[in-house]
Amino acid sequence: MTARCVMVLGTSSGAGKSWLATALCRWYARQGLRVAPFKAQNMSNNARVVATPAGGLGEIGSAQYFQALAARAVPEVRMNPVLLKPERDDHSQLVLLGDVHPQLTAMPWRERGPLLWPVVRDALDALREEHDVVVIEGAGSPAEINLQESDIANLRVAAHAQAACLLVADIDRGGAFAHLYGTWALLPPEQRALLRGFVLNRFRGDAALLQPGPAQLEGLTGVPTAATLPMVWQHGLPEEDGLFDERRAAPGPVRLRVAVVAWPRISNLDEFQPLANVPGLRLRWARTPAELADADWVILPGSKNTAADLQWLRTQGLARAVVDHANAGRPVLGICGGLQVLGEALVDPHELAGNGPGLGLLPLVTQFAAAKTVRRTGVTFEALGGAWSALSGLRVQGYEIHTGHTAQHAGMAAGRIALPDGLGWTNAQGNVLGIYLHGLFEDAGVLQALFGATAPTLATVFDRLADVIEAHFAAGVLPSLVAC
Repeated sequence: MTARCVMVLGTSSGAGKSWLATALCRWYARQGLRVAPFKAQNMSNNARVVATPAGGLGEIGSAQYFQALAARAVPEVRMNPVLLKPERDDHSQLVLLGDVHPQLTAMPWRERGPLLWPVVRDALDALREEHDVVVIEGAGSPAEINLQESDIANLRVAAHAQAACLLVADIDRGGAFAHLYGTWALLPPEQRALLRGFVLNRFRGDAALLQPGPAQLEGLTGVPTAATLPMVWQHGLPEEDGLFDERRAAPGPVRLRVAVVAWPRISNLDEFQPLANVPGLRLRWARTPAELADADWVILPGSKNTAADLQWLRTQGLARAVVDHANAGRPVLGICGGLQVLGEALVDPHELAGNGPGLGLLPLVTQFAAAKTVRRTGVTFEALGGAWSALSGLRVQGYEIHTGHTAQHAGMAAGRIALPDGLGWTNAQGNVLGIYLHGLFEDAGVLQALFGATAPTLATVFDRLADVIEAHFAAGVLPSLVAC
């Protein structure tokens, strides 16, 4: 059987495509259908480790990982065959079917399309053969007319799958009717014919005030407004394209302030979403020393370019602020690139990232290598003291995505090893912890041990999203999108 395809397009990045695609995956799965997500090409430094058809492991964008879980499917690389991971403003690493592809990475952007399209097409066709419904997420906007000739993520996918398309606009930004009409007007006629409905996302207020806008828009385009979705602050789904909105913090009095350093090439920021859901905890994104001043914890997150982000840390004055925070005995956590920054030095013999001194908070040296480590990891914390003592003895499942090998500096006093197999270290005082393990705060046992609290499970989050679209889509629209 060849699956029916529903495609979520957006008038812009950040319009709500990922949110809606995730909700659709869960809604159709609740109807007893075999559902898979798909995004031909994603640009994000938020990635997860998943299975490859050959039985190995590779990377896909975090959004498709969560969409697969929402669909009750096993995440795998065909769900996001092309992943672009920005390393600089003008350069991205290209991951094809889960693996870094150096030749395509080095190739000019417009020359890649003819080589990538067969891979995208075959991945989508294979998923369609194995499922009843494929929920496809577009990229950016389909009306980027300067890119249409080389497009492999929007119109070409929609036409190949003959997908029933929804076009989403963020009404909270203003200008939603113009965004929808302008996007429709710039689409070729054959793609316009695939549009089955407009979606107004993040609406606040009295829906009656929208009239007669939807009716006038339908008169101009022939496309009905299928749904007006409300602003949902506490949906609990990790953001894909940006940092979390602090208005989505859990309610209640503040007991703990956690500052995550938001350096330019931050990666895997989605793993901090559970912290935003913990009662009494306030998660803050820090770009200046002042934003660290009253923090109880400081976290240095993952980075797609550790050396460049370390230099940014120094330029901003944040390096000194992090060191002062640690020297005052307050907790500092470094994850992946953050771990590398905490050490004594970065060594780059292959000229991949850059050499330079680290913050010197842990007696470690990181040497970068061309090969990337991509694996799932389960570890048990050894006995810890100080701020991280609550983790002692806990078994945690997570994942690793990094280049470089970190080891104890031969000329330095031993740092206390917190995890086996060179995955983590603490300092002698026990307040600075560096780990390669991503996903620490996604473990319910860790949240309970550190904060005495829990966050909503992903299953609960997915069902809440499905409930929202079920309540706000026009009657019969969702079933009609997959009807033969």
